[in-house]
Amino acid sequence: MLVHPWDASNHDDEWRAVLHEFDFGQLIAPGGPDRVLPVVVPTHFTFDGDHTVQLHLAKPNPVWRALAERPRALLTVVTDYAYVPAAVNSDAGAGEDPAFGVPTSYYAAVQAEVDVETVEDPAAKAAMLATALSHFEPAGSLRAAPALDVPRDRRQIGGIRGLRLTITGVNAKFKYGGNKTAEHRAEIAAALQARNGPMDATAVRRILGRLPEPTETSWAGRSGRTRVPGTNEPGTPR
Repeated sequence: MLVHPWDASNHDDEWRAVLHEFDFGQLIAPGGPDRVLPVVVPTHFTFDGDHTVQLHLAKPNPVWRALAERPRALLTVVTDYAYVPAAVNSDAGAGEDPAFGVPTSYYAAVQAEVDVETVEDPAAKAAMLATALSHFEPAGSLRAAPALDVPRDRRQIGGIRGLRLTITGVNAKFKYGGNKTAEHRAEIAAALQARNGPMDATAVRRILGRLPEPTETSWAGRSGRTRVPGTNEPGTPR
């Protein structure tokens, strides 16, 4: 993913917040060298706020074979996206003609590189399911924590495998006009707010939240790529 310096994360908490708040993405397993295409699995997940992601999938899922070939994957989340029309993206204050304007897309994207551990132990899988239920179920849910001594739970647990993903690196992008003047970004935000499309409000929040501080003048040294301390480099043995 191309990440210009002005689109990079301001800090690690920015991409971590995306994984915490937007807990649905795609797990992409490249598999071994003989595969023509990766296996892509849309999935919910839970994130511990640091560098561990957990999820579970049915045993017939084709991803298991790819992960057996190579226990590495990419977890991706894309959110808060909006189409910025040509006229809105043109800076009239700088003399740009809207008739020749270039439209663009605004979005937040996190691509987490992960080491993959398959979880087969029934008790460990039950604990992972309990974590997922605690995270996703509404307050006051009647769903009890999964238990191996309950026949229905035991049967369902037997039909899945758990996945524990350790994040080793992150490529994050927050494309919200960071190379434009603060004044123009404010105008774009106002236009999106007035349009009020499906994700315009959250895109506006991103735009305004990333406006520079008065003393911030340079993107030097910034990139979208982050190494997670305490984890291995991609492809190195654990």
